[in-house]
Amino acid sequence: MAERRAFAQKISRTVAAEVRKQISGQYSGSPQLLKNLNIVGSISHHTTVPLTEAVDPVDLEDYLLTHPLAVDSGPLRDLVEFPPDDIEVVYSPRDCRTLVSAVPEESEMDPHVRDCIRSYTEDWAIVIRKYHKLGTGFNPNTLDKQKERQKGLPKQVFESDEAPDGNNYQDEQDDLKRRSMSIDDTPRGSWACSIFDLKNSLPDALLPNLLDRTPNEEIDRQNDDQRKSNRHKELFALHPSPDEEEPIERLSVPDVPKEHFGQRLLVKCLSLKFEIEIEPIFASLALYDVKEKKKISENFYFDLNSEQMKGLLRPHVPPAAITTLARSAIFSITYPSQDVFLVIKLEKVLQQGDIGECAEPYMIFKEADATKNKEKLEKLKSQADQFCQRLGKYRMPFAWTAIHLMNIVSSAGSLERDSTEVEISTGERKGSWSERRNSSIVGRRSLERTTSGDDACNLTSFRPATLTVTNFFKQEGDRLSDEDLYKFLADMRRPSSVLRRLRPITAQLKIDISPAPENPLYCLTPELLQVKPYPDSRVRPTREILEFPARDVYVPNTTYRNLLYIYPQSLNFANRQGSARNITVKVQFMYGEDPSNAMPVS
Repeated sequence: MAERRAFAQKISRTVAAEVRKQISGQYSGSPQLLKNLNIVGSISHHTTVPLTEAVDPVDLEDYLLTHPLAVDSGPLRDLVEFPPDDIEVVYSPRDCRTLVSAVPEESEMDPHVRDCIRSYTEDWAIVIRKYHKLGTGFNPNTLDKQKERQKGLPKQVFESDEAPDGNNYQDEQDDLKRRSMSIDDTPRGSWACSIFDLKNSLPDALLPNLLDRTPNEEIDRQNDDQRKSNRHKELFALHPSPDEEEPIERLSVPDVPKEHFGQRLLVKCLSLKFEIEIEPIFASLALYDVKEKKKISENFYFDLNSEQMKGLLRPHVPPAAITTLARSAIFSITYPSQDVFLVIKLEKVLQQGDIGECAEPYMIFKEADATKNKEKLEKLKSQADQFCQRLGKYRMPFAWTAIHLMNIVSSAGSLERDSTEVEISTGERKGSWSERRNSSIVGRRSLERTTSGDDACNLTSFRPATLTVTNFFKQEGDRLSDEDLYKFLADMRRPSSVLRRLRPITAQLKIDISPAPENPLYCLTPELLQVKPYPDSRVRPTREILEFPARDVYVPNTTYRNLLYIYPQSLNFANRQGSARNITVKVQFMYGEDPSNAMPVS
């Protein structure tokens, strides 16, 4: 055996078992320990419990299940038993905001699907807890109640909160000097000085009945009356609400579930005019969030063409239903921010040639030169008529523009008018807006205003504004994706030369933007159902545009919605040999591989 080194010889070799044995021997004289050991010894002579072994805590739930409480009749019985009249279930009829329910008929459904559908139509079962306010989960100190209780309370002002007044402080110093001048010969702290201070001090208020003999009960009654006088009836409720990190769970009574809407914005499309009118032009609106890089609404398609231009498409377009004639839309924004843009896209009938070649006439010809270029315009109209006859049901991208929504809202909200008319130009001077009052331009100034944070993005209280968009960007054939659009929108918020390289198309689009009313008339849901009230079915409707929230919205789904939005993004034939012209994409629901197995979609 190798020799141990000098420092190792001083190390204690006592093991843990010897330590436990020594401790148990020291406490062997404890009466409670001896009692426990005798009980254990009587049960089994071989079973011992080590003093250092950890004991698992008792599972309270399992114990209560295996050992039911024996409730006897007594004064504490109500504290143990569950009150029989605590819960009351009330059924409330469910409101339907549309004239016709969106839920399909139950005649041709599977039983499981029918049960699921009934969850959208059955009455609400409201559970009312009578003794909910007596539990720890109830918190009566809401913010509104706190403000209501604090009304009329006097403000407490303490000496430490008051700033010293300069005049009073100077008077006290003068008085102190005057006193010291009269006792110059008297040393400070002497008996004579104390007598002088006592004679010049003001007497305290007398305490009435101080030396009278009063029973203790009477004193307690007087003190109790003084405490109750001018005392708030809910004194302890005036204490501020506890922090949210408090470990006690607060259970608030939920509201009746309803369909979720964000801040609602009403957009009315008034007119669309180009320098030349040779073919029908189709427009659409949608909201985009640049920061989240998401499209946050469905497309709203509207038609502002004249009857002459609509006549070119009669062979391909069936008679228009009243639901397709909407020129007003209500957008919902759950998370408004400074990064939301209203994007306007224009399309035209598909024709031969590149997008740039098709847009060239709109950038060359002017309305003032219509007489001089009459023959060229007639030739363009003839070509457009031919394309409308052959390809009238197909579209191609034409131009686009965007409106920074929060700039419009902040500018309109700060103007002293019931309505505002604003001209927006996206040409060479990017972002320059001019305010026009009484249909005349007063002066050109920048109205770009930024606000800090999303709290200032309020879409419910700004004044209605009439916008005139004067320029559009020509759509580039190789920049059709949403990723390219997000880059352009980001450049519109800061000085950049990227947009200056885009060729503008002169046009004039007038739209009205205003907060949506509470109950708009002649409104259609995204499912094209009429919303109450709807007095006349022949009036041009207003469409509710479905929102695609930028972030999750944690609300229950209480409205039946059977809509599927499909937006083809791109079709890449770069690796395909040969020509890839005249490609069309068709989307269908199929219940089989045969072409006849296509399912109708309404």
